[in-house]
Amino acid sequence: MQTLINRSPPPMPSMSSSLLKTPPPSLSLPKPNKTHFSHLPVSLLKTPRRTRVSCSLIDPDGGKLVSLLVEETQRESKKRQALSLPRIGLTRIDLEWVHVLSEGWANPLQGFMRESEFLQTLHFNSLRVEDGAVVNMSVPIVLAVDDEQKGRIGESTRVALVDDGGDPVAILSNIEIYKHNKEERIARTWGTTAPGLPYVEEAITNAGNWLIGGDLEVIEPIKYNDGLDRFRMSPAELREEFTRRNADAVFAFQLRNPVHNGHALLMTDTRRRLLEMGYKNPVLLLHPLGGYTKADDVPLSWRMKQHEKVLEDGVLDPETTVVSIFPSPMHYAGPTEVQWHAKARINAGANFYIVGRDPAGMSHPVEKRDLYDADHGKKVLSMAPGLERLNILPFKVAAYDKTHGKMAFFDPSRAQDFLFISGTKMRALAKNGENPPDGFMCPGGWKVLVEYYNSLAPTGNGKVATPVPA
Repeated sequence: MQTLINRSPPPMPSMSSSLLKTPPPSLSLPKPNKTHFSHLPVSLLKTPRRTRVSCSLIDPDGGKLVSLLVEETQRESKKRQALSLPRIGLTRIDLEWVHVLSEGWANPLQGFMRESEFLQTLHFNSLRVEDGAVVNMSVPIVLAVDDEQKGRIGESTRVALVDDGGDPVAILSNIEIYKHNKEERIARTWGTTAPGLPYVEEAITNAGNWLIGGDLEVIEPIKYNDGLDRFRMSPAELREEFTRRNADAVFAFQLRNPVHNGHALLMTDTRRRLLEMGYKNPVLLLHPLGGYTKADDVPLSWRMKQHEKVLEDGVLDPETTVVSIFPSPMHYAGPTEVQWHAKARINAGANFYIVGRDPAGMSHPVEKRDLYDADHGKKVLSMAPGLERLNILPFKVAAYDKTHGKMAFFDPSRAQDFLFISGTKMRALAKNGENPPDGFMCPGGWKVLVEYYNSLAPTGNGKVATPVPA
């Protein structure tokens, strides 16, 4: 039986994240008024209890939503200033973190972490703000520089951050440079220093031996020009959308995988339970992660195309679902990272967060086992400092019911009637062009998944092939 972990007074509808009331053109939904997506929903209280309902959204961490974007009238001036400053080149992941910081997902951070913030994050998974309150912060948001870059900065108190074309993206002011202890960072974030951690290999191992923190001024909104920018709604835009919809509860779920009918069952069941609790208009935020993911994950463009088909087939209700892309990179750091995923949704206005089995987890990179205990993520969320205002929704297990030919909640009294189709099994079927049992995923969504795997040309060297964009 699923349980709602509520650590605060009566669950007032708070945080929420949303997408445009009308789906952005990036996804050509069948009708302009179609909805967006939501991740694995959850079942709530064993016995639904009535609660007082309000339409105001939960306050962001720190009380006021941060925006680090320069006013439009000041952009040309800031670009000129940036040209006279020492320059630090940004990687794709660095740029994603600039995006995250600029819109307030990491509220109340004002820029890349200085050493005191870095240490609090590593050792306490939280930050103490000026009024003494504690906000959750479980993953370091830092910028690395090497010895040569550090030397070029010299005594300057400001640096320009530039993209791979050399164009200024932001200015970092009142800077502080401190040692990048990679081993400590890796050990405390992932709980292991084993080789083969995807984010570590991509963003830390070859990064500089120094970290630079400071106050960030982002010159223009971050755009990727991949056809999906209209789905990248900021926390402020999501809050506006939820307010427009008069949502009295927002339940958020993030995903980095294709949506199947088990997910949809969980999401619709969560809404039903929220209605039973007394809420009048709970809205689902389907929030696929859009930053860095490991090579064998389905790329964002294909996932969004698959989600579009799920919506076209009516698997989710467009009137009560909002889909938006979460710009954060993925760490695969299990219980440590899932706190970040939950915290960020508070800043977007969500007051309920759905958590499943082994959130943000992965297989051990060396040994044949999971890296993290499958239940620790939801347990940690129920105790994490700074997340007391967020209602955690662990979800029930859904599996394919062979007797009814559809996804259903697992019934242990007739376990023999259920088939568990793992992500590995799903990928194998799609790669081989085979169909799953009827009722597992909508036909249009499955077709997209098969097309994706067909787009992967064999490399012959054991490496994951580079897919063709959707």
